[in-house]
Amino acid sequence: MPTGDELSAFGRLAALSEEQLRTLARAGRDVAFPAGHRVIGEGLPADRCWLIRRGRILLDAQVPGRGGVVLQTLEGGDVLGWSWLVPPYRWHFGAVTAEPVEAIEFDARTLAELADRDPRFALALTLMLFEALLDRLQATRARLLDLYRNPAETAGLPRITAERGDR
Repeated sequence: MPTGDELSAFGRLAALSEEQLRTLARAGRDVAFPAGHRVIGEGLPADRCWLIRRGRILLDAQVPGRGGVVLQTLEGGDVLGWSWLVPPYRWHFGAVTAEPVEAIEFDARTLAELADRDPRFALALTLMLFEALLDRLQATRARLLDLYRNPAETAGLPRITAERGDR
């Protein structure tokens, strides 16, 4: 079981008080996944979330005409899983480990019960997950723009280099 001090190392949890961190720590459990492990599957029921301690997890999505596409890489300090918070409680992305991962896992039902008991905790938790959602949206947008960029749009544009020439 993680400690409140360990959780305080996650920047996204900065809004929680020491007592709230201890409460959250009691709700978490340490987990480890080997490389290549599918943590979540797109469209399946969302019933938990994770704080990544070490390792990398690839977020992926099925894109018509392209198959599975990696949208973002999550690392230590990142949050995986916000879909449990919003109906219909299904994963919007898939996630597979790129290397062995150590994380703290939280059961969605337990988090919901804690949030029901403490509105300040609920707000801090919601803001943390909202921040993760915004990161996800920006990464997805950037990746999709990259995938569907029209090469003709950049043809003929002057090439920018890092060198500074004499002028």
